[in-house]
Amino acid sequence: MIESHCLGKSTDPGRSGRDNRLFMEVVLWIVRTGSPWRDLPALFGNWSTAFRRFSDWRTADVFKQIFDALSGDPDMEYATIVKIHRHGQGAKGGPQGQAIGRSKGGMTTKILALTDALGNLVRFRLMPGQRFDSVEVPSLIDGLEFDAFIADKAFDSNAIIAELNERGATVVISQHPRRSKPLLLDREIYKWRHLIENFFCKLKEFKRIAMRTDKIDASFSAMTYLAAAIIHSQ
Repeated sequence: MIESHCLGKSTDPGRSGRDNRLFMEVVLWIVRTGSPWRDLPALFGNWSTAFRRFSDWRTADVFKQIFDALSGDPDMEYATIVKIHRHGQGAKGGPQGQAIGRSKGGMTTKILALTDALGNLVRFRLMPGQRFDSVEVPSLIDGLEFDAFIADKAFDSNAIIAELNERGATVVISQHPRRSKPLLLDREIYKWRHLIENFFCKLKEFKRIAMRTDKIDASFSAMTYLAAAIIHSQ
């Protein structure tokens, strides 16, 4: 299912890659353990060669294509925060050039995710840890159709609710106590928000995601797509 998206096939221009299956094992080892590329076990080959190959795949959006091949229709949304490991700092241009910001937990990145009714990832956005969750919601749901939108009070925004009403989607958002005119909340549907929580629990089992050891957003996104594809296939 994913072979056609990999680089280095005999039908691709340029030099053919050696053993794409082994290379995928390399990247999976990196994302699961959170280890630096320099710590790659010798049985996987030269770490520098593997990293350069990863960079080529990242630039070509291969991991996004693999994820897309396994994704489905969305109808939920939520967010989580991952703290930045020291290996994830020091990118050229500084953290202001990446989705890294200072929140109560220190330097963090926020993952804003849209999942389907089975709790599988469909889309995500990276945000600095201090940014409001609701800011990236419009771009996250743009062009998508869904029957209901389930989220916690961080997404209790008049603008979001207005857009959902215009779409004809059921609004299932926990509300701030300070809301002057409380909206009806279907608590039975709201219980399904645990699917998003479950997804993030599975995602953070991949230590490179939980610790954000990647300096640049492109690498962190590629690792997130791969981890999500693995979760979806289980």
